[in-house]
Amino acid sequence: MVVGVCQVVLALYDNGSLKGKRSVVRRVIQRTRNRFNIAIAEVADNDVHEHAVLGFAIIGNDRSFINSRVDKILNFIDDLGDAPIADHDFEIVSY
Repeated sequence: MVVGVCQVVLALYDNGSLKGKRSVVRRVIQRTRNRFNIAIAEVADNDVHEHAVLGFAIIGNDRSFINSRVDKILNFIDDLGDAPIADHDFEIVSY
């Protein structure tokens, strides 16, 4: 079993409120979940409106598949255009 875990920081430059942040985060989470069928959620800094921290996980049998899938998910989130990816941290754990 191979588990890929990724933390993504989205920059919300033009956002001035938590309500606006929640709208962007909800949209990114929903679209990503629908496209890739993954577990994804906001995991940190819930009350900061300048950025959002999302986390997602993927489970599979092959490290290269997990790595490829994470790359596709990061590209998808960035291509949505709702908020650019400011940073990400990715780890693969094998059991």
